Amino acid sequence: MSNAKIVPAGTAARGLNRRQFIRGAGAGVALFNILPGRLLGADALSANDKLNVAGIGIGSQGGRDVDEVAGLGHNFVALCDVDDKYAAKEFAKYPKAKQFKDFRVMFDKMGKEIDAVVIGTPDHTHAVIAMEAMRRGKHVYCEKPLAHTIHEVRTLMAAANQHKVVTQLGNQGHSSDTIRRVCEWIWDGVLGQVHTVHAGCGAFQDVYCQIPKLDKLAETHAVPEGLDYDLWLGPLSYQAYSPLWVPWNWRGWLRYGGGAIGDWICHVVDPAYWALDLGAPTTVHAEVTDYDPVKHGMTYPPGSQITYEFPAKGTRGPVKLVWHDGKTTIPRPTSFTTDEKVPGIGAILFGEKGMIVHGSHGGGGCHLLPDALMDAHSGKNAPAEKIKRVKGHAWDWADAIRNGRKAGSNFEYGGALTQVGLLGLIALRFPGKTLNWDGAAGQFTNHPEANALIQLPYRSGWKL
Repeated sequence: MSNAKIVPAGTAARGLNRRQFIRGAGAGVALFNILPGRLLGADALSANDKLNVAGIGIGSQGGRDVDEVAGLGHNFVALCDVDDKYAAKEFAKYPKAKQFKDFRVMFDKMGKEIDAVVIGTPDHTHAVIAMEAMRRGKHVYCEKPLAHTIHEVRTLMAAANQHKVVTQLGNQGHSSDTIRRVCEWIWDGVLGQVHTVHAGCGAFQDVYCQIPKLDKLAETHAVPEGLDYDLWLGPLSYQAYSPLWVPWNWRGWLRYGGGAIGDWICHVVDPAYWALDLGAPTTVHAEVTDYDPVKHGMTYPPGSQITYEFPAKGTRGPVKLVWHDGKTTIPRPTSFTTDEKVPGIGAILFGEKGMIVHGSHGGGGCHLLPDALMDAHSGKNAPAEKIKRVKGHAWDWADAIRNGRKAGSNFEYGGALTQVGLLGLIALRFPGKTLNWDGAAGQFTNHPEANALIQLPYRSGWKL
């Protein structure tokens, strides 16, 4: 339990300074769940007080996350990126922020000045950075997927609880109004029992499938000036530098990214995962198109279909979730009218009474089918709002820090969602095999070779 002081509601916390409050906010989550009013002592952080934040990995989506947090008025006191050129534009936006290449050096030199961090590095370094931040008591916003292996995800989930920090996965659609409406439709029984979900991403295969470039791996390239490639590799064993994965397209290589499913499942499956409280699947089965795991195994298939079976839970029955990517697209339901489009990035949720169709992040014209069902449950006939609306994903995280509560897609939730994608990535290594998963034990019960991929070795000098 935190040493943060508790004062009567509406009374300023005496003897509790701003820094002490922010560092204790995560520990206040437990209090927030117990006390009937607002978190006692929250008045210590006024509306004009700002978080001091560090950005780590700021060249692409990480930079957009930094800009969103900065747009809320918070201070970026440090920026860290291994690639001077790729991060140059973002460095220029925040001239007062101190610049670093190594996040460990940044924490050593500025740890006392940093309240929270935003992480936007490639997938394979999420875990080591997030763990170091949490170990030092920093609140963490980390881009999806949360980590690159199941072991990393589960370790981060446990650490977030242990260190009592406020965490948020960067699946931005989780803070939208539309995902809340999907949940409220389902919880209100609009679809009856939901039994099947088809979800996927049919775009960007030139990024996720690098099979046409495998023959270029033998080429040698000098590391560009300004890039600390050793730091970019982080905990992974050495592999000679290639522009095939730095600074872009790393998502298409198994060592560094999670392909289409790693990039999109936390966006596309989030609405169904939340609304149906899916938890962990019991089986996962992958089918691939034009792909040999031995021959092409450094990258991802040009098309895949991954089927998960989730057991019955509470009042709902079992649910089948089918993921599609690349050439393997979401099948068109026979009941679709000629003008109804199958989402290229999105999902269709099938229930006893109809369907929900939505695009990426739960949006994209999210609606009910048939049309009569939409008419009966929208506008003034929409279900009552059961979930509080928020002002944005970064706002939700910062507000959670301010008020000592959990953010919506905290690592407990976001980690479990990420794990679903990572199970699919392991299944891709064994196409045609049904893998049985024991979520409580964190092991496959019928496939030792698959279990060997749950945790991958780190090179010397790196650990979680």
